[in-house]
Amino acid sequence: MNAAQNAAQNAAHSTAHTVPDPAAEHELELRVSAIDAPADGVRRLRLVDPSGGTLPAWQPGAHVDLHLGDLVRQYSLCGDPDDASTWTVAVLREPEGRGGSSFVHDKLAEGDLVQVRGPRNHFPLLPAPRYLFVAGGIGITPLLPMIAAAEAAGAQWELAYGGRTGASMAFAQELLATYGDRVRLYPQDEVGLLPLPALLPTPGDGTLVYCCGPGPLLDAVSDLCAGWPDGLLHMEHFAPAEPLHAADDGSFEVELADAGLTLTVPPDGTILETVRAAGVTVLSSCQEGTCGTCETGVLEGVVDHRDSILTPAERAENDVMYVCVSRAAAGCPRLVLEL
Repeated sequence: MNAAQNAAQNAAHSTAHTVPDPAAEHELELRVSAIDAPADGVRRLRLVDPSGGTLPAWQPGAHVDLHLGDLVRQYSLCGDPDDASTWTVAVLREPEGRGGSSFVHDKLAEGDLVQVRGPRNHFPLLPAPRYLFVAGGIGITPLLPMIAAAEAAGAQWELAYGGRTGASMAFAQELLATYGDRVRLYPQDEVGLLPLPALLPTPGDGTLVYCCGPGPLLDAVSDLCAGWPDGLLHMEHFAPAEPLHAADDGSFEVELADAGLTLTVPPDGTILETVRAAGVTVLSSCQEGTCGTCETGVLEGVVDHRDSILTPAERAENDVMYVCVSRAAAGCPRLVLEL
């Protein structure tokens, strides 16, 4: 392994997962300044401060919560991190979804005010000499600022971008016009599915892989990279990757170190629900282990991680958990948490 490869692997393995400071996130009321359609079924929203102020800084991979009526949904920031005047998100209409995309497509209009929380980032771009970005559908959104950052850093990179049809692939033509043949498009109705075995690099050549898209794509990439060293593959899930409940779930105790309480979590309940019922405030958003809002420090006990955020190495550290979905592991009667 040469020096560049060694540096990339060290960078990938040296990133410690830290508990975010909730105070570092921002509760904002932003105005929808513009709406357009970068692809069939996709709406792009540009959000600005109503008074013309600057917005909090963010890095590629970050996402925000949008309060859409009674719903809260998470969307990746896909604009320019250097533009402090505007946050940009793009939302795919999902007819079988839970209502967030329908609200964006059918009810939001230019000039509307939207409550926004964030940004937070559990999908950061790590330094590397080379990247392969793999996108499926609307999964292109968090990768857009990553590609720009890799380009600015002088790294080598390629994008493999698949979608149902060419017309449904948001930002595809913009990417081609800007970056040329480093962008490879795979509209399924023309060329079939992404040829993942041919695309994925050989582990150890210094390439980091960043992938975002629907569950089947992520599952396929995970299977193909199952034997890779930790830190080379990075993925972001839009939907839960683990079951939220299992038939053999049992009750267990949680000791809240800060609140001085010990509570029993029932088999059909979550830590989040139990703690809130006892009057302890815990921030949360997705309640399915994908957004990271409820990340909580673990002081004692072994966790059954059911989130879609932590890497295998981070799970093994056993120092944080997402209390909306994760539980005490089998045989562990009690968890002690930083709550």
